[in-house]
Amino acid sequence: MRKKVLTALAVAVTLVGVVFGGAFAFQRKLIYLPEGGPPTGAADVVPGGRDVTLTTSDGLGLASWYFPVAGAKAAVLVAPGNAGNRSSRAPLARALTARGLSVLLLEYRGYGGNPGDPSEAGLALDARAARDFLIREAGVPLVYFGESLGSAVVTELATEHPPSALVLRSPFVDLASVGQRLYPFLPVRWLLRDEFPTRGNVARVKAPVTVVYGSSDSVVPAEQSREVARAASARTIEVPGADHNDPAFSAGPELVGAIVD
Repeated sequence: MRKKVLTALAVAVTLVGVVFGGAFAFQRKLIYLPEGGPPTGAADVVPGGRDVTLTTSDGLGLASWYFPVAGAKAAVLVAPGNAGNRSSRAPLARALTARGLSVLLLEYRGYGGNPGDPSEAGLALDARAARDFLIREAGVPLVYFGESLGSAVVTELATEHPPSALVLRSPFVDLASVGQRLYPFLPVRWLLRDEFPTRGNVARVKAPVTVVYGSSDSVVPAEQSREVARAASARTIEVPGADHNDPAFSAGPELVGAIVD
């Protein structure tokens, strides 16, 4: 009987090792979902758009898009979510430039044909390279805008380099809080290598914060976005009935208005 119990225990330990080992090895493939590239040129998206290269402190050159507007009162650093590439954010760039704001669409490492592999530490360096570019090129106050995962990226950036305003779309409390909902059978908080603690970081930000979220978000529950807003004493804008990837979050009036305001 004792031998059978030990055998069963050994099998269980082996299975756990395989599952956990696989989680460690492949979790970033589940978190980061880049599309290849390179996409079309920036000038094809908005006349006057520029294809630029952002140089990170660890030596990567990241192709990104910059849309300068003459006489702009602010420039928006757009940090995207975990999927696609910068072409997916073209409608937002068009809408914001039409409202008189310069826009930098940051393309992370490993996305859109860029070198490198995405990670929490890597994306933090990418965001700093984007800010450094705007400081040199734009010469106007900066607004950081992050969508979903990008909300965590710009919030971390804002703790060290506060913007004039911070706008977060569908922010989560931290990555483990999202992962636990998707993989309830795994100890996600223990396994995750990338944490992205948005709620903890946003409480340290010394800038006005606006949180925009959908009431029917099936990926990041609305309550998580509200928790982030409470931690920052932020203004909140709820888009009724909107899911995580709703067209309203492409260039809808609520989102564009939140950034412009």
